[in-house]
Amino acid sequence: MSATSSLASRSLRWGADRFAIYLPVLLMGVLALGTYWLVRTTPVFSPEVPAQGPRHEPDYFMRHFSVKTFEPSGRLKNELSGVEGRHFPDTDTLEIDQVHMRSYSPEGQVTVATAKHALSNGDSTEVQLMGDAVVVREAMIDAQGRSLPRLEFRGEFLHAYTDTERVKSHLPVTLIRGEDHFTGDSMDFDNGAQTIELHGHVHGFMMPAQRTAPAPKTPRR
Repeated sequence: MSATSSLASRSLRWGADRFAIYLPVLLMGVLALGTYWLVRTTPVFSPEVPAQGPRHEPDYFMRHFSVKTFEPSGRLKNELSGVEGRHFPDTDTLEIDQVHMRSYSPEGQVTVATAKHALSNGDSTEVQLMGDAVVVREAMIDAQGRSLPRLEFRGEFLHAYTDTERVKSHLPVTLIRGEDHFTGDSMDFDNGAQTIELHGHVHGFMMPAQRTAPAPKTPRR
């Protein structure tokens, strides 16, 4: 074998050895390129994220405000005022500090409610009064000509329904009707049915009805 043939043979063996050494690196490079191509071309299906409902956070504030509600006929129905109010869109409720409410019935009867705090629905037909709650229905003459005495309810919690003219509470309540005083562990007052229900430990103090003295008769001559 000539020197040239021997040199060529050694060059081929050296080239084959070098190729064998770098073959794994080349294969890894090809595999990496293939994987990158697959990642770029394969569509990704993201899991559906459930829609989150509105959080219980106020969307606006009011300070030293007054809100009035009217009937379709234009008659004033409710007037709600307070030092500060916070509206929550998820429940359409209004939290009020130092609330003062006036409600007017179709017959003209006025009911006034006050409390340290209150929670009202959107149209003020349902108001929960909390902390030194007081609801007063002024005295009046009803459609039948009957004299209705002044009513006053006091408690730490009173639930007033202005549409149905009801006042309820699951906590102790003091009721003042004219000059009569009653207390109970819970109460349900229905102005339409003219009924008051007191439950639990009920105590009452009633003043005797005052009778008008008959007019003196003039002696005949």
